[in-house]
Amino acid sequence: MRNADAETQRKILNRLKRARGQLDSVINSVENNGSCREVVTQLAAVSTALDRAGFMIISGAMQYCITDPKSAAEDEDGLTVEELEKLFLTLS
Repeated sequence: MRNADAETQRKILNRLKRARGQLDSVINSVENNGSCREVVTQLAAVSTALDRAGFMIISGAMQYCITDPKSAAEDEDGLTVEELEKLFLTLS
């Protein structure tokens, strides 16, 4: 994410790493016949962490497109407002 500031990128990476750790816990629970409650609770945590990271990524892209639309349009992976809306809706 080259358009995200360092603090935002750090927050996104922290959320993704937390989700990875939670997913490792889910896998471990399934492999070791963990309780259904434990597995579902961890899956919910993974899903929430991934959703929040996704919303932060989309939010950053929207801010970039709004504050610097010319640069965003010239960027090799620049997104239109319609594409951003579609991506946002895929997270809901």
